Amino acid sequence: MKPNIPFFALVACITATAAFAQKTPSQPDPAVVDEMDEYAVVQISDPFEPVNRAIFGFNDGLYDYVFRPVSKGYTTVVPKPARHGIRNFFDNIKFPIRFVNSALQGKFKRAGLETGKFAVNTVAGLGGFIRVSDDVPALAQIPREDTGQTFGVWGIGKGPYLVLPVFGPGTARDTVGFVGDYFLNPLNWNLRENIEWYTWEVETGVTVVNVVNTIPDLLASYDAPRKDAIDPYLAVRNAYVQYREAAVKQ
Repeated sequence: MKPNIPFFALVACITATAAFAQKTPSQPDPAVVDEMDEYAVVQISDPFEPVNRAIFGFNDGLYDYVFRPVSKGYTTVVPKPARHGIRNFFDNIKFPIRFVNSALQGKFKRAGLETGKFAVNTVAGLGGFIRVSDDVPALAQIPREDTGQTFGVWGIGKGPYLVLPVFGPGTARDTVGFVGDYFLNPLNWNLRENIEWYTWEVETGVTVVNVVNTIPDLLASYDAPRKDAIDPYLAVRNAYVQYREAAVKQ
């Protein structure tokens, strides 16, 4: 039996929550954290600020009344080592995003390191559940690459700041870049057409586990710049833009 349209809409909404966590790590580099100043001068166009603030408020309520209870229940039931293993597994699967964008930026050495990291974690790390690469100095701290960063390296401006429902903060450049990341993610490669046992039930289960496991990191990323901020909207906007600009320069 196939799910109805509202069911797919719910899954799509849940899937969207991963976007912010993918763009803003829960533990950013110390150098970047030092620059996350609520009142720092950030070169960002925000012509849609009234609308952005309204959506920011909507997301704030959604995170507080939906995602936080889900996160609390999940972290209570699932042990931390298991959550880390799941996070490592899905991060390992996203290897094509990092590899392709490293190559597109001309960072071929980094692309090679990403290949080595993927091979080590897949073979020695039981399919990626154990991040063995963390114990290999050359592979432990490879800067992440994505399509939005590639556009930045190519000289494409970030465009206006955008706050999207559920997705959270972004820019026009990163929003378009997310489309590229979506198609580079193997989980979106129509696996049901090529793998007999990969039914829509399995696909939905994989998606839900991936996203629910992401929610704790998403909330940590979202809360960090808002802590003690006089204007949470401004704090999140500046932290996001500063981090993304620093990521482009790495």
